[in-house]
Amino acid sequence: MATILIPPADTLPVAWGWFQFLLLLTFPLHLLAMNAMLGGLILGVVAHLRGDEVERRLAHRIAVITPMLIALTVNLGVAPYLFLQVLYGQFIYTSSILMGIGWILVVPLLMFAYRGVYLYDFHFEKLGRLGLVIGGICAVIFLGIAAIFSHNMLLMGLPERFGEYFSHLDGSMLIASENSFPFRYLHMVLGALAMGGLAVALMGRFRAERDLELAEYSAKHGLRVFLGVTVINTVVGILYLLSLPRGQMLLFMGRDMGATIAFALGLLLTVGMLFTAWRGRLWMTIAHAVPLVVIMVFMRSWLRTGYLQKYYTLDQLQVVPQYSPMIFFFVILIFGLLCLGWLWKKSAEALAQT
Repeated sequence: MATILIPPADTLPVAWGWFQFLLLLTFPLHLLAMNAMLGGLILGVVAHLRGDEVERRLAHRIAVITPMLIALTVNLGVAPYLFLQVLYGQFIYTSSILMGIGWILVVPLLMFAYRGVYLYDFHFEKLGRLGLVIGGICAVIFLGIAAIFSHNMLLMGLPERFGEYFSHLDGSMLIASENSFPFRYLHMVLGALAMGGLAVALMGRFRAERDLELAEYSAKHGLRVFLGVTVINTVVGILYLLSLPRGQMLLFMGRDMGATIAFALGLLLTVGMLFTAWRGRLWMTIAHAVPLVVIMVFMRSWLRTGYLQKYYTLDQLQVVPQYSPMIFFFVILIFGLLCLGWLWKKSAEALAQT
């Protein structure tokens, strides 16, 4: 039944390795922006709730930065999602339809939350405690969107469950009961919260000249949050690994050498990252955290391959050569990244003066 419900794969204009390379290149950028946005917003709401003067100023700074981070997250998320569709379109399209109600809600939920964070930013002082409610609602909405994405990415790797569609013809199919889903989602959210702490600590470095008290508090508080949450998330990550089906778990236990090496490197980077965060060394912690995110993306790719191996491998894709679109894409990609870099630089300069 499962194979009947899997559409045939489309042909590709170039070898699949190009799209895999671009997926692995662009997805970490999206994750870094998303983690800073989601984790930072949650920390900002908590700081606002606690109500201390310096924490209120921290919450305001995070409120100012959050709309820009949302825009960056969305823009950096388009490319990897397109490459995922190219390589695994027959699975991601199917899973999106099966959970259609949740999937189609992503856009209106995102627009509503985007409007909310602008209100939280522009009217922070005027709203007072009402702003805290708005910020909290926006954070909950983003957590809901994260759950929808996490659910869809897991469902696409479980074609054997596609047949459950006939019990949920209205597009309400859920697999939240899958053993690995709670740990998968919690691991992602805690990772975002930890990286949000790192973003808060980094933000403090750019406020030292204008608000030394806030800068010092942001740096210490951000690293403290990062350290504590990462310790918890390390345990959750191990539980997530153990909750995987045996075949997928063993990929990282020696069955696949590349996946095993990536897992070992991830553990080493985690240990180093915890040590540098404990010592209060921000830049060294970032130097460990960014490569760790990249490694996690590679591990995610191996896991997806393991889930789908019985049904599909990338070498089954057929190529009908057409190179001009790829060349044009690379030109636009480089130009777009340069524009984003320039925009980020100008935005950082403007924020530093406010």
